Amino acid sequence: MYRKYYSIVILLLAGCLSAEAQELNCKVKVMHEKILNTDPQVFTTMERAITEFMNNRKWTTDEFQPAEKIDCNILINLTGKIGGNDDSYTATINIQASRPVFNTSYTSPIVNYIDRDLVFQYSQFNPLQFDDNRVSGSNPMEANLTAVLAFYANFILALDYSSFAPNGGMPYFKKAQNIVNNAPEQGKSIPGWKAFDSKTNRYWLIDQVMNPRFASFHTFWYIMHREALDNMALTPAESRQKILAGISALQQLQKENPGSILLQFFFNAKSDEFMRILSQLPKDERTPYITMLAQTDVSNAEKYNSLNK
Repeated sequence: MYRKYYSIVILLLAGCLSAEAQELNCKVKVMHEKILNTDPQVFTTMERAITEFMNNRKWTTDEFQPAEKIDCNILINLTGKIGGNDDSYTATINIQASRPVFNTSYTSPIVNYIDRDLVFQYSQFNPLQFDDNRVSGSNPMEANLTAVLAFYANFILALDYSSFAPNGGMPYFKKAQNIVNNAPEQGKSIPGWKAFDSKTNRYWLIDQVMNPRFASFHTFWYIMHREALDNMALTPAESRQKILAGISALQQLQKENPGSILLQFFFNAKSDEFMRILSQLPKDERTPYITMLAQTDVSNAEKYNSLNK
């Protein structure tokens, strides 16, 4: 299994606790303050059903020990009902995930993303179902909730595996791509899956991560985590330099692919981490890296530039 990074002692302890566990340790919150005239118990049941869907489903063929589970959080903010339908909603979904860093108590964020294109139907007493081979299901609006959840579950797994082995997450990126290719359809009322919907949706996210043009992203992702962060406690200067050296590759990617959602996705998770790494440099050494980051990650430029003050 690609994610084996624990010391022998931790592995032995974990092995004593459990023979097998699912991959995700996912906490779910459903915000429903904007939904009126609906029994609040519906949302309690929804929250529990989504939690069970994410945590109880077996997403891979690997055996995960309890200590290896991937920590993630999902916040679904219900923003309205669709056409007055009592069980159909518009929403945003905020996904966060992290992976531990070797020899430290630090966890490195790998996902921190808000998807604003969530619409779905939820019937309180119907179980959440998902079939990799029949993503859309018989009811597209109902199937859309589990399709979106499964897409991000596989994306989280792919990023986690890829942080431990070069391109180690490719099987799960392919599963996410399969979900996009077979996504629920119902005219234009189910957004987020098609190229023409937007330039910053799930279609383009998986399109870019699978595109050879972004091969340097995968290379840097592995180096940043496995070769740099995981060695930071032992060789801090060398590890820090490996991360800083990769900034120019990210800048080149941005120049060749302006407005890339994959790079936005990356910096949403990693901008604070870059800030911490830069803050460890003497001020006179920060400037070239700050300049590159501010040009590459424009939305966080002010934050990077504050390090020069």
